[in-house]
Amino acid sequence: MFFRAFRHQAFDISELSLSSYSISVARGDPHYVAIPVFLSRAFRHTSVYIRTDKGIEKPEDLKGKRIGIAEYQLSANVWVRGILEEEYGVKSSDIVWVRGGMDTPGRPEKIKVQLPDDITMEEAPEGSTLNGMLAAGEIDGFVGPRWPRCFAEGHPHVGRLFSDSISAAEDYFERTKIFPIMHVLGVRRSLAEEYPFLPAALLKAFTQSKRLAEEALSDTSATKVTMPFVEDTLNRVHTLMGDDPWSYGVGANAHVLDKFLDYHASQGLSPRRVGIEELFHPSTLEAYSL
Repeated sequence: MFFRAFRHQAFDISELSLSSYSISVARGDPHYVAIPVFLSRAFRHTSVYIRTDKGIEKPEDLKGKRIGIAEYQLSANVWVRGILEEEYGVKSSDIVWVRGGMDTPGRPEKIKVQLPDDITMEEAPEGSTLNGMLAAGEIDGFVGPRWPRCFAEGHPHVGRLFSDSISAAEDYFERTKIFPIMHVLGVRRSLAEEYPFLPAALLKAFTQSKRLAEEALSDTSATKVTMPFVEDTLNRVHTLMGDDPWSYGVGANAHVLDKFLDYHASQGLSPRRVGIEELFHPSTLEAYSL
């Protein structure tokens, strides 16, 4: 979906990678305009996988290691690199990045990027996958938005850097109040210009949809997801994050967006530091009710 959206502008309305969208805004040629509907959010302490036989016991041990990534520009990877540097002093330039497909050989960046001179990037050998390289010990770890297959299958030497990722994320949120944003909703810019009511209408519709989903999730008399401990997990989340943990809109998320845009620029993905107001359609920056 993202590849088609950014390479071929295939959709009128689409979920968008916050990182790739920010690149297009910084370069001055965004085909879409975003709406502050955050369809994907995640604490990224779950996103760093390591070979447990490579002497990696803490984040600082990643220095000098060869770490696989599917794309440098992935929003999840922007957050991980930012957290590693800000919280643990591990710079992006301290790691050798190996780029390739997770389960299928070869994967291009959605938008071509020019990386800073101090970043070392290698391409995975032709015909190789990052999952296969991690399983074979040919790379020391992997960073990405979902787990590598060898981890899910229980490989004896593949684990998470943060073994108790929930506690690590809870500590991070308590200190920063940041629940990382991955994806936004985008509408074709020409459509927003032709129908200026459309962005605000979409924000309203998606907000109402989220409210219905949250009400259904909270009705634990018959859970709406095939997962145990739903009620306990919801109570834990609300104790930590309040009544609206997955908030939409700019106001409640300005500090999260500012942090992401700081990371994005400092990592060389944006040729300039983008402002929050540049990301979103003006009609969605404030709301009113009658």
